[in-house]
Amino acid sequence: MRTTLPRGRRGPLIALLAAVALFLGLGAVPAHAEPNEGGTKKLRDALAATAKAHLEATTKLENSKRRQKALTAEVKALEVRLVDLTAQVGEVAAQSYRLGRLTSAAMLLESKSPEAFLERVASLDTMAQRDGRKVRELTEARQAARDAKIAIDAEVREQTKQVAVLRKNKQAAEAALAAVSSGSSSGFSGSSTSARPAPRNSDGSWPSESCSVDDPTTSGCITPRTLHMLRQAQAANYKRYVSCYRSGGDGEHPKGRACDFSAASGGFENVSATGGDKAYGDSLAAYLKNNASRLGVMYVIWYRQIWMPSTGWRSYSGGGSPAADHTNHVHVSMY
Repeated sequence: MRTTLPRGRRGPLIALLAAVALFLGLGAVPAHAEPNEGGTKKLRDALAATAKAHLEATTKLENSKRRQKALTAEVKALEVRLVDLTAQVGEVAAQSYRLGRLTSAAMLLESKSPEAFLERVASLDTMAQRDGRKVRELTEARQAARDAKIAIDAEVREQTKQVAVLRKNKQAAEAALAAVSSGSSSGFSGSSTSARPAPRNSDGSWPSESCSVDDPTTSGCITPRTLHMLRQAQAANYKRYVSCYRSGGDGEHPKGRACDFSAASGGFENVSATGGDKAYGDSLAAYLKNNASRLGVMYVIWYRQIWMPSTGWRSYSGGGSPAADHTNHVHVSMY
């Protein structure tokens, strides 16, 4: 026989059971409704394209600067060697001028025996080889110095090219943001913790990655670099609810290259974060921005602001709701 409680007594009982479940960890599953990111496909595509182009140009610029630095050091070393070789060749030339070159006939006339003649011929051949080697070394060092200086000029041209590309990317990013941004903003202060860098190619570029590893936040997949970012953020104590992969739609979520970190400890809420939740989001946004080059971050959106490497923090308006304006979660898109 089942006993039915009066309606007036059901509410307190349900609340008590919920509290017990929460205390025991049995029913502490928050409302994980995925936020509607707001904005348009055109905007998201433009942000991703300009951020990728900026990161690639930055890598090329940094590589060129490293090559130029190495070439400059090589030129300095060659110049020191040229001074030494020039002095040695000068000594050879001076000696030849003072003593002249002995002919085989003269050496034969001065030789007291055939054995002595052969010894003098061997000595002359050794001297000629030594002198010729010094001259060759000097010629080769001069050519190497000329080649290194030409290479330095090429690197300077490459750097000028990449600086122009970066300037163009910044203009493109600002144009893409024009519809949702009213200008620069102050950004956020927070954690200065350094993340462990994600793997790069030998030339410093980011390896191409697909949605190939299991997403621990959903039943979908994410890229290895996104997983690395997630684990590093969690290691830095940003452990509130997060959702990465999202099927369908556009942007980086379906590619496994984006994550949404809820500001509230209980999961995504349809209200703007305040107090401790706001402070948590501020700190997380600052952490992702400060570690962008280590993790491969393209852009971060939080509390009506967006950060991109080409523009810095700028104001952002996604449509007015807490989800669209990103006032209830931190969004990060990965390269």
